[in-house]
Amino acid sequence: MPKPDSQPFDPRLTPARADLAAAHLRAKVTAARYATPKLMQVCAPLTPLYAVADAASPLQTELLLGERFDVYEQNNGWVWGQSRRDGFVGYCRADDFCALTDAPDRRICALRTPIFADPDLKAPVRGFAHGNSVLYAETKEDRYIKIAGGLGWVFARHTIPLGEVAQDWVAIAQSYAHTPYVWGGRSSCGLDCSALVQNALEAGGIAALRDSDMQQGSLGKAVPVTTDLSGLRRGDLVFWKGHVGIMLDAQMFLHANAHHMCVAHEPLAEAVSRIQKTAGAITAIRRL
Repeated sequence: MPKPDSQPFDPRLTPARADLAAAHLRAKVTAARYATPKLMQVCAPLTPLYAVADAASPLQTELLLGERFDVYEQNNGWVWGQSRRDGFVGYCRADDFCALTDAPDRRICALRTPIFADPDLKAPVRGFAHGNSVLYAETKEDRYIKIAGGLGWVFARHTIPLGEVAQDWVAIAQSYAHTPYVWGGRSSCGLDCSALVQNALEAGGIAALRDSDMQQGSLGKAVPVTTDLSGLRRGDLVFWKGHVGIMLDAQMFLHANAHHMCVAHEPLAEAVSRIQKTAGAITAIRRL
């Protein structure tokens, strides 16, 4: 693990185990062996990522269709590696990955959209692609785009060019209203508090790390936490230990939370009164 005189590392963001580590970490960590990665991509609509190679273990996050993943090990039906999107490290099912297609050129801009077997709205649905999934448009027929790699077809108007971003990322967060709360979830079928922030910011062209503590330490600038919670603006991020949400205006607050078990909005003062009983006081407010 960390070599003498080196800084402790975050295992969520560092591809290093006692028996295996990324070759570029050779000078920083001690491991039995080192490996260079094989870059692969997610070829399933959604794949879970775990801290250990066990689907019965707690979900850490999810990877979306088209995301790139540096694979350092493939063994017994699992791959272990690191996401190129946000740097998260863990184990995923090997069957959900494939060799690289051409570089993605489009992004799903709907919360979710059906993946059809053929370019026809009556065709069988093979699954659903979630917002922020990326794809290479192999061809277009009528109103549908064929996803490279043979997965199927999606409605073209539910995609946008990869470089195009939403002008109001908070509105994107609001579009997740009533989405179920799922610990570790990162899709329109279920997500947690930090995934709501990460997904909305990504749609707005702003990169964000996965977990709330990472976001608190890396996003925006600090805003004073006042006793009366005054002076807040739309888009301010409010943090507690293990929780984060988004201000819709000076008073209303949006968050994926286990109290409502969904993405919900409420007055910030009400949220503070309830959350402080279990998570303590607000730890930070950050303004992008």
